Amino acid sequence: MATAKKGMTKGQLVGHFAEKFDLTRAQAAEFFTELAKVAAKEAKNGFTIPDVGKLVMVKRKARMGRNPQTGESIHIPAKTVLKFRIAKACKDAVLGGKK
Repeated sequence: MATAKKGMTKGQLVGHFAEKFDLTRAQAAEFFTELAKVAAKEAKNGFTIPDVGKLVMVKRKARMGRNPQTGESIHIPAKTVLKFRIAKACKDAVLGGKK
């Protein structure tokens, strides 16, 4: 049985950046912590990581839904959600450009 390949863990990512840029693991970890803080603070205005993607706030309209257990129609209220939109450069790098 084949196992699914897993993404990098936070520790592996910190280790990679520490080695690549000749930093200590603590410095690399601090960079990612600060990046997360700035992203959370600036998400309301749209926060972009160049060539990776952008955090944006999206307002969802109220809509009718269905309870999957009973089949009963229910009202789903409007709400604001946070989405991450992948940059074209990242999509092209991962998917190999046009299909």
